Amino acid sequence: MDTTLQRLIEAIKKLEQELAQEIQKKQSEYSYKIQGKRIRFDSEIRRQHKLIATRVSRYLKDADLLNILTIPFIWSCLIPALFLDAFVSLFQAACFPIYKIPKVRRSDYIVIDRHALSYLNTIEKLNCIYCGYFNGLIAYIHEIAGRTEQYWCPIKHARRTSGFHSRYSRFLEYGDAAGYRNELDKVRHAFEDLQTAEEDAGQSQRQEGT
Repeated sequence: MDTTLQRLIEAIKKLEQELAQEIQKKQSEYSYKIQGKRIRFDSEIRRQHKLIATRVSRYLKDADLLNILTIPFIWSCLIPALFLDAFVSLFQAACFPIYKIPKVRRSDYIVIDRHALSYLNTIEKLNCIYCGYFNGLIAYIHEIAGRTEQYWCPIKHARRTSGFHSRYSRFLEYGDAAGYRNELDKVRHAFEDLQTAEEDAGQSQRQEGT
């Protein structure tokens, strides 16, 4: 791999570690703990949050009429999203073992936890569930597509793109014909970093559980 890209990847990993440390600090600052998939607040904090929550009747009274009229459009998107979720999950379940690509863990991307906040009313909680699912689904599909692209067409674009997936830095350079023929098989199976990351994540979970 190009040394510059390797250096950038290492820098990203370091930033991710710093981000994780900052998140842990926020847990103390806002008095909550993450226990598995549950988020728990101190009882006094939960009581204060409930006092801040806006009643549904007040929330609807203050809502912009145009916002209300967009609700059918927003929720109608959920139908194709559910089909896409099922189909893409089936795709990786059927194809990734054949390609020898590590499967994407859906739970790493679709995170639904904001409904546990007591300062949100029922409508706000429902909105947060929708957003957590929909945006997480897009990220989940993006990662599956990126790993698939690494197997079938690991070539960088000549033109600049606005969004890079996690596998893009490992792709071969645009126009590198010799590199494509010589390195294709190696690149399309270069998923060792994912296996290492999964092992590290499993070890961290085991340590948290002890």
